[in-house]
Amino acid sequence: MPNGKTVIVVMGVSGSGKTEIGKLLSAKLSRPFFDGDDFHPEANIKKMSSGNALNDEDRKEWLIQLNKLAIKHRHSGAIIACSALKKNYRSMLRAGMGNCMVFVYLNGSFELIKSRLEKRKGHFMPLELLKSQFDTLEPPTKEITVSIEETPEKIIENIIKHL
Repeated sequence: MPNGKTVIVVMGVSGSGKTEIGKLLSAKLSRPFFDGDDFHPEANIKKMSSGNALNDEDRKEWLIQLNKLAIKHRHSGAIIACSALKKNYRSMLRAGMGNCMVFVYLNGSFELIKSRLEKRKGHFMPLELLKSQFDTLEPPTKEITVSIEETPEKIIENIIKHL
């Protein structure tokens, strides 16, 4: 595992490419991929689908579930896609992981991500909530940051270089 970082969390706002990059990274590193969206309780999905942003309390149980998933894969490795928008969310995800977790922040402008979301079909996260995600976002300062303006292949190449 690169630098002993067995669990890699691909993070960013909705529409930044977490699932696509996570799956590509999973294939490249031969680690299982888990989409954090699949672990949201039904109440969270309904809330977002109706155009309401999640608050810290809404996210708490979800983050605990993803932390348990990370701990389960601590020794074997995994890629987890999760927005991880705030520093304290990342702390919750990292609890009990020691040095075995790294975050990869997919960084992009509001305009670029908005244009991506306008083309996306069938996702529960409505475009109207993108601003709330950017308002909530506390960009990491000590994690791997990659621009999403590159091709997916170049993004993976940049991530691997940093790992």
